[in-house]
Amino acid sequence: MQWVEALLEALPEDADVLELGCGGGSAATRALGRRHRLTAVDLSSAQLERARRAVPDARFVHCDVSAIELDPASFDAVVSLFMFGHIPRGEQARLLGRIAGWLRPGGHALLTFGVGDIDDDVEPDWLGAPMFFASFDPDTNRAMIAATGFEILRDRIVPIDEPGHGPVSFQWVLARKLRRAEHGAG
Repeated sequence: MQWVEALLEALPEDADVLELGCGGGSAATRALGRRHRLTAVDLSSAQLERARRAVPDARFVHCDVSAIELDPASFDAVVSLFMFGHIPRGEQARLLGRIAGWLRPGGHALLTFGVGDIDDDVEPDWLGAPMFFASFDPDTNRAMIAATGFEILRDRIVPIDEPGHGPVSFQWVLARKLRRAEHGAG
């Protein structure tokens, strides 16, 4: 929640926030929805039902994040926690570019990435179900973020204990979309 609080402090009052991969309405989703206009997207209809109960004032969209169509420059922030590791490596840069497009100039992104440098792979039994994983190393993640028009404000590798799997590390990134002149498009 420290990262979510840092994002909340950077946002203007009553901001428009997009959460990609909202799941069942985590503490982060609830905090975003309490303070801002939240649009939350998830592929799982069951998770969206849980999230609707947790954050009744948010707008929810049942969709694959790689296929969603949103208006350009319509959000002050985009949040995606623990989702990029489930996006094929070949699609991650494209999704980052789309996120940059949905953000207003100077908008913020709070993102987590895997750091295991795992090519697209399916683990047959992850908490009882098959699960797709893909990630790059931290330097590749940083380069991909910068190449899509972001300035990294904070970046840290954070280990967590994944139930049933042991320690797993994620790269947490708080970034700001560069304004055109800052990105060299003057």
